[in-house]
Amino acid sequence: MSVQVADPVADLVQAAKRVLPGGTFGNMPAEVVLKEGKGGRIWDEAGREYVDFLLGSGPMFIGHAHPEVTAAVEAQVPLGTTYFGNNRHGIALAEAIVDAVPCAEQVRFVCSGTEADLYAMRAARAFRRRDKILKFEGGYHGMSDYALMSMAPRNPGNFPRAIPDSAGIPKSVQDEMLIAAFNDVEMAESLIKEHKDELAGVIVEPFQRLLPPAPGFLQALRRITQEHGIPLIFDEVVTGFRFAYGGAQEYYGVTPDLCTLGKIVGGGFALAAIAGRADIMAHFDKLAVADEDFLFQVGTLSGNPVAAVAGLATLEVLKRPGTYEQVFASGRTLMAALDGLLKKAGIKAQIVGEPPLFDVLFTDQTVRDYRDTLKGDKALATRFNQLLRARGIMKGESKYYVSLAHTQADIDHTINAWAESIAELKKG
Repeated sequence: MSVQVADPVADLVQAAKRVLPGGTFGNMPAEVVLKEGKGGRIWDEAGREYVDFLLGSGPMFIGHAHPEVTAAVEAQVPLGTTYFGNNRHGIALAEAIVDAVPCAEQVRFVCSGTEADLYAMRAARAFRRRDKILKFEGGYHGMSDYALMSMAPRNPGNFPRAIPDSAGIPKSVQDEMLIAAFNDVEMAESLIKEHKDELAGVIVEPFQRLLPPAPGFLQALRRITQEHGIPLIFDEVVTGFRFAYGGAQEYYGVTPDLCTLGKIVGGGFALAAIAGRADIMAHFDKLAVADEDFLFQVGTLSGNPVAAVAGLATLEVLKRPGTYEQVFASGRTLMAALDGLLKKAGIKAQIVGEPPLFDVLFTDQTVRDYRDTLKGDKALATRFNQLLRARGIMKGESKYYVSLAHTQADIDHTINAWAESIAELKKG
């Protein structure tokens, strides 16, 4: 008689499928059950070790369980985890953001990038007393109804008509969003001029998902929005404190009116922020504006001291000399190695992105906007990611997030895993 051996990981997966829609939190496949992270590595419940380029979808920029962040959190937790009121750590973090980020004169904390982007758009509407927002096809601005317009349309329509990406969104939302093509200056200028009297704001990821801005694109957006007094919002939830200490606005040399921050700024805890010009941010202050212009915003955990001390400790690490030079050097090494291996194998592919954040698209076509990304061979990309996971590389379906904690051993392991996986791809 055979004896059934318990498989705790299989039991966890089955439990997840029983109690969670699709068996997941909505992120990674149900079969990926993660247990521990340390530095630039992560372990799953089966004990398998991975070089981690997922980084919790980006926030663990200085590595998992960084000792300085851990110490700051451990010191705060016995003093209380949230107060629903000001605390010295949240105030200090707001000061650090104002000191670091070019557009930031004032800061309002929330708990997620979705909230930050939603409130940034709402602040622009309050300031301009207009309703419409222009965004760019393929741009990701969280999970609100407005953000889920033409974020990833399967069948892109005609510009500037918005296409909902999710069920459950009121049809009326389509009429409040205008959609342009990323990196198309002429289209953006034309739409802004045509709708200048209806537009509340323009929101853009200065680095859209994986796509760098074309030379002059962000500068043109800044110029045309300033000409018409329309707030320009940079969604820096991903790029904030990643491309430079002052974010993508420092890296690309373009200062918006508002920006949103998240991921890194919370040190791995739930914290995000809206930052920007004081006259726009004043709409969050009931005493500073008329009743009809007041922007109501409260959050149970907004600016809580645990997330604030984690964020402050993270920023202290990032301020040190050589931090960004190290991350960029690691990223350049990885990008060059992957490009070389694919070229040597004769596989049509392009490495797209910047050194702290990149991926491969399996296409030989020019990639400038969302529709260009659709030209990539998705089946080949999925297969490649599966082969890599089997060889100890953890990443999402798109993006390699490079961290300060990735070592030379991590880089070497990754390049070897790429070489083996590309050999498998070449076999078909």
